[in-house]
Amino acid sequence: MHCKDISLRDVDFPLTEKSISDAVLSWNVYVRTEYLVLRNGNDLAVIRVSKEGAEGLFRKVGGVETISLPKDTFFIKDPAVDVLNVPALAAISERHPRKTIVIEGMFSHIGLILGMKVLKLRVIDNIPPAPSKLRVLVDAALSSGFIDHPIIPEHIDIDLFDKVRQVETEAAMFPCRVSGLKAEMPFYFLDAAPEIKHEVTLIGCDLSKRIYHSIYGKDPGFINVCPADAVPKDGIKTIVKCCGVKEGHVIEGNTVKVPWGATVPEVVSALNALFGNSE
Repeated sequence: MHCKDISLRDVDFPLTEKSISDAVLSWNVYVRTEYLVLRNGNDLAVIRVSKEGAEGLFRKVGGVETISLPKDTFFIKDPAVDVLNVPALAAISERHPRKTIVIEGMFSHIGLILGMKVLKLRVIDNIPPAPSKLRVLVDAALSSGFIDHPIIPEHIDIDLFDKVRQVETEAAMFPCRVSGLKAEMPFYFLDAAPEIKHEVTLIGCDLSKRIYHSIYGKDPGFINVCPADAVPKDGIKTIVKCCGVKEGHVIEGNTVKVPWGATVPEVVSALNALFGNSE
């Protein structure tokens, strides 16, 4: 809802349904105004107005619908909140369910949250590095202003240090050294194609396993940490990185895959596509 559709007015009458109707039906409002936030001291009420007439910048109020009275209206003042950013409003709505929420946010703009139904997004990625790259990308996408779905992310990290503790061989192998991974036991990095002097367990994905076989002519011990393979089959919409996706995104059921080197625009596009038919 655009802030131009909302008007905030200070009033001196009690914010009851009758007193509001008696007063507001005599008002003229701006042509774009759909909602009025009425404030009497610390009390707030929200109403929707219909207008009479077809011309002019200001129209006579023809009807009043009470949305919420003071006991059901919650006020937040936070200059960090963009009141036009739907995911930002979804995060607030989740903290204050079953309330009409009036927000005075960035640039003193006024926003409303009216019965918003939030949408859950599961984000699965590997750490380290921490925070995970996909967590950062998703948070940036949701704050970008280019996503119009009330998405709430749930971040699930696959901790590769925890996987090292599951290794039962003499040594561990990681796909690449960029992650900064290390272990107390001997360890190798697959991207260096090292000479291996121990029995190893590869902590990686199916592609890294195939690369290992191509280099060494045999299969290693293997711990699968592919985020795509960790998605539960529970219908929750999920985003993961996948080295099998080169650019853009691929949707498989309720999961969207983006490249391992994904950008914020790619994540924005992926989330809009994933939630395109959710509302």
